[in-house]
Amino acid sequence: MIISESSESFDRVAEVIKAGGIIAFRTDTLYGLGADPFNPSAVQKIKQLKGREGHKPILVVISERAHVARLLTRQTNSFEHLSRKFWPGALTIIGEAAADLPGELTAGTKTLGVRLPDDGRVRALVEACGGALTATSANPANELPARSALDVEQYFGDAVDLIVDGGAAKTDQPSTVVDATTEQVMLIREGAVPWAQIETGLRSS
Repeated sequence: MIISESSESFDRVAEVIKAGGIIAFRTDTLYGLGADPFNPSAVQKIKQLKGREGHKPILVVISERAHVARLLTRQTNSFEHLSRKFWPGALTIIGEAAADLPGELTAGTKTLGVRLPDDGRVRALVEACGGALTATSANPANELPARSALDVEQYFGDAVDLIVDGGAAKTDQPSTVVDATTEQVMLIREGAVPWAQIETGLRSS
């Protein structure tokens, strides 16, 4: 079911998340599949929807920087520097995952990618759902990422409890993903934020 994105709809979205359901929503990049990252069965539902290999972890978006402490055991200096420089923004930063996070989320890597989106409406939706949501791209494995609510509906139909129509995606690029579990930052996936820009940012630390 597709519903319009509005402050009034956020309560309904939050109820679905609290009940262990799955939503699709526009992030600051593409559409993502949202679930409570602390709910193992909800995260597993997302993996089944995507047909995702078990060894791939799922990234999480947060509504404010303070929620990082719930998700990661510690932040390296490089993590802190990159988050200060590029958040809010389309940079997913990987750190050491908190011990109580579901294995379905981290896929046994003991790490987690986190992002603070550069979109106030997205952050408000995430805050309504407790401050953290999964945000893996809303598409089956090996298909193009969804860029609209209709794309999501065509991919998943009623298998997603709610599709929040936030309009067309603002970009055709996913977030850039970097590993900052050590001080030597590694590029995992280049996307909306160019790697060269990140390298320049790191040199200015």
